[in-house]
Amino acid sequence: MRFLLLLLPLAWLASCQSESKPAAPVAVHDGMGRALTLPAHPRRVLALAPSMTEMLYAVADTATIVARCPQDNFPAAVLQKPVVNNYPLDMERLITLKPDVVFTVEGITSVDDAQRLQDLGIPVYYMRFRKVEDVFSGVEELSRLLGRPAQGHRVADSLRQRLKSLTSSPTQPSDAPPKVLAITWQDPIYCYGQNTLFTDEIRLAGGQNAVTETFPQPYPALTREYILKLNPDVLLGGSFGKLDSTFFKSYPELRRINAYKSRRVFAITGNLMERPGPRVVESVRELQALLNQPAAKSTAAAR
Repeated sequence: MRFLLLLLPLAWLASCQSESKPAAPVAVHDGMGRALTLPAHPRRVLALAPSMTEMLYAVADTATIVARCPQDNFPAAVLQKPVVNNYPLDMERLITLKPDVVFTVEGITSVDDAQRLQDLGIPVYYMRFRKVEDVFSGVEELSRLLGRPAQGHRVADSLRQRLKSLTSSPTQPSDAPPKVLAITWQDPIYCYGQNTLFTDEIRLAGGQNAVTETFPQPYPALTREYILKLNPDVLLGGSFGKLDSTFFKSYPELRRINAYKSRRVFAITGNLMERPGPRVVESVRELQALLNQPAAKSTAAAR
């Protein structure tokens, strides 16, 4: 009995030492296939893309988020964080914040900058999104990397249920999904290409991307002749009145497309569709509402 009593403090001490031992780093591959080693439980994190910042706020302990980039504006609490410029990347400012991990999205942060940070011991984890489901999976992956898998599963499951409810609702009947062209810039004319998240979002909303050809660039520049050939039924990028006095004034021949003749030209909430984050379902909802607006008589807008 005395021997057992002597063993108890030793067992307790061994247990405390075991619990205090930090978890081993985790070897992973990010969304671009890059090999990284991350701490098992990051204590200081930041994102260099607004979508990733929104994801962090959805699943992370917000006290671990040490900075934001200038474009971040959701949720409102993010505005209280210090700012790190992401384009061009303020490397010196970022390093002073000593993040354990930096999260970003393909196309936002240059691979050269990521490698420079990695050489300094700061891993940069890229995510890549092509489908709405990729966003949900990304939420789960991010939470797993942060050591909070249960939170990620709750958020992702809630988003999946909301999307299912939205897409199972009856929509305006149509012989064929309307062709939708979404422009991001007017001169030259840049648009959302086939290999962007928009293609899946508009499909879920009941339409189809008017750009069916896959270009090397996710946001290709299109000629006026090409847009006339596409003849989109819906144009996204600004209200009818605004684009009629700017876009269509610059390119009057485009008033021949179906979208203009039926006045199906709409503004969208840019930071919804541009960001593959937890609000992606709200983006699909907005697109669905726009597609369900009735078209005006073609003679009303024709010139």
